[in-house]
Amino acid sequence: MAQEENNGMVLGKTNYILLAVGFIILIIGYILLSGGKAPNPKVFSNELFTTTRVTIAPILIILGFTIDVIALILKPKE
Repeated sequence: MAQEENNGMVLGKTNYILLAVGFIILIIGYILLSGGKAPNPKVFSNELFTTTRVTIAPILIILGFTIDVIALILKPKE
């Protein structure tokens, strides 16, 4: 009977790297989603509807969550 080596790590190195990449992409997506501040809060600004906020940021957020889920599901290599 072979004994398994238990080094205290639940996931493998690749899984932790993928988790870190996913979290970095999530942070970038949320930063892009927040955008800038309007110079005058009483006047409507069209900056709310820029391509970065409406398209790129949500895609990055979904991509980040997808990478994190894949990192958790992926079986660590022996």
